[in-house]
Amino acid sequence: MAHLQMVNMNKVYPNGYHAAHDVNLDIKDKEFICLVGSSGCGKTTILRMVAGLDEITSGDFYIDGVRANDQTARQRGIAMVFQSYALYPHLTVYENLAFGLTLDGIDADIIDDKVQQTAQILGITQYLDRFPRQLSGGQQQRVAVGRALIRKVKIFLMDEPLSNLDAKQRVTMRSEIKQIHNAIGATTIYVTHDQTEAMTMSDRIVVMSIGYIQQVGTPYELYFYPKNKFVAGFIGDPPMNFIPGVVVDGKFTSEKVKGLSFDVKNCVDDPASVEGKEVWFAFRPEHIKLEKNAAPEGEVINFTSTVELTELLGDTTNVYAIVGETVDEYGEKSDAHLNVILKINPHDTPEVGGEFDFYLPFKNAYLFDKETEEVIPWDIDRHL
Repeated sequence: MAHLQMVNMNKVYPNGYHAAHDVNLDIKDKEFICLVGSSGCGKTTILRMVAGLDEITSGDFYIDGVRANDQTARQRGIAMVFQSYALYPHLTVYENLAFGLTLDGIDADIIDDKVQQTAQILGITQYLDRFPRQLSGGQQQRVAVGRALIRKVKIFLMDEPLSNLDAKQRVTMRSEIKQIHNAIGATTIYVTHDQTEAMTMSDRIVVMSIGYIQQVGTPYELYFYPKNKFVAGFIGDPPMNFIPGVVVDGKFTSEKVKGLSFDVKNCVDDPASVEGKEVWFAFRPEHIKLEKNAAPEGEVINFTSTVELTELLGDTTNVYAIVGETVDEYGEKSDAHLNVILKINPHDTPEVGGEFDFYLPFKNAYLFDKETEEVIPWDIDRHL
């Protein structure tokens, strides 16, 4: 199908805004790649440069080793699915699917075969005589995907195609788009701000922030081995908890959480490298334990918290809690506390306003340099 390479690609708009900085990506043939990040991070800009809709300011884009900077979208063999679906409202579903093939002058019998095959794959055969206004959002999305699919191109580009659907439709369409990708084998670049879509659909994820690629990896790699604080905080729901502090005499302490102290030799490769440094101590909400004996003595960090709010989600409960001291020894309001989010078994849901003890195994702890925000190396299999 198509092997894509982006080499030092930049996009600078006429007003001087630098939307994409030195993008370097190597996308394998038939791979499903997700570009993920907050609005304005540059992910759609990259997609438009790949599509040929935006000119590449500097750098190179290759398709199967051939430089494609000056090729049109049709020459590149690309089909794009937009957030707005971009269906022709005055044409039926059949006519929308057939439109591109008709422009290419393909024989009517061949067009009919292709439309029927595509409609069957997408489960929209019964809607071929309807107009877009007579379809639900999910059905319109299938037609938009079908219009790209029918052209048998080697590269699919999708720009937040599920953002207009409700939650249930998004879940259904995620699996359907992935199944279609597996069936046809086109190289796919999928843009989304929804990390759940990225985690569940992609072979690899490209995490972006303010025009820069932060990390490229499999969903597993990004979740368990984030390279920096941004990736760690972006991937995961609820997000990772971060507690600021400093390392002195080999121990982490925090002004924001009074009483929190532990030996950093348990969670970094080289304790001397962080001595005297300001760092972020971090952990994921689901990695906490409720039993002190969840790990051998000395291999857990102990917390006492006050419960502010609980959210029962069915299979889990989110606990919003305060760790540290809210009132000082004189009965005055204290700043030595911090809010954290925990994820626990719903059968263990605590009372709001009550105390709640929990424990974090050192193997689930992360430290990030506060200045660079890079993760501090620690050679451990965190999934164990």
